[in-house]
Amino acid sequence: MSKRNITYHWGDKTLLITLGNRVNKRIRALYIAELVFTAAMATIFLVQSVPFRQGIVSWVATVGASLLYILAAHRFLARIFFSEQLILDSNHITIVRKTLLSRKVSRFNWRHIGELHYEGKGTKTDHPLKGKSFDYFGFETHENLIQSLHHDGNLYFDTMDGSRFYFAPGVYSWDAERMVQMMTLYTGSSLKLGPEWKEMLQEQETDDPNGN
Repeated sequence: MSKRNITYHWGDKTLLITLGNRVNKRIRALYIAELVFTAAMATIFLVQSVPFRQGIVSWVATVGASLLYILAAHRFLARIFFSEQLILDSNHITIVRKTLLSRKVSRFNWRHIGELHYEGKGTKTDHPLKGKSFDYFGFETHENLIQSLHHDGNLYFDTMDGSRFYFAPGVYSWDAERMVQMMTLYTGSSLKLGPEWKEMLQEQETDDPNGN
């Protein structure tokens, strides 16, 4: 089974949804390029500081190079090995975000969160060259990549402090619709849905030739 597949595990008291690693190939390539570039810069600093004949300047350059290596490795590992899990029970939704080096748990009571919304990649103004045969430099593609790099999630709900909690990056409409159906089956009326879901779920039923 692909690591990008969303899996569902129905337990006695919980529903576990594993979103998997959903970093697409183009974004992964950019992460690798950033790692290589940062490591190359660190290597230049390190080479310039050896041998240590310039006293404090050489030592500062060495420390700076070491920090760049650590930063590059940390950012790369945190992005490439990012995964998310949703744990639903009768009272709470728990969102667990994991990387190779960290684990963050966010827990919310159903009564204290607002409607669940699907935002996708948000509203984006089309580039003037979109769809033009002379868009040789791929500006539209580059803009989509930039949005993906800075995207926190395709689903969100409002919290008690008035902010929005985003999750499920890389989960787009066809997977989000299935996921919301499973969540609704488990939670019943505890999960409040935004108005956009009614149309999205109706479209999914219309597109299914078997009516499933």
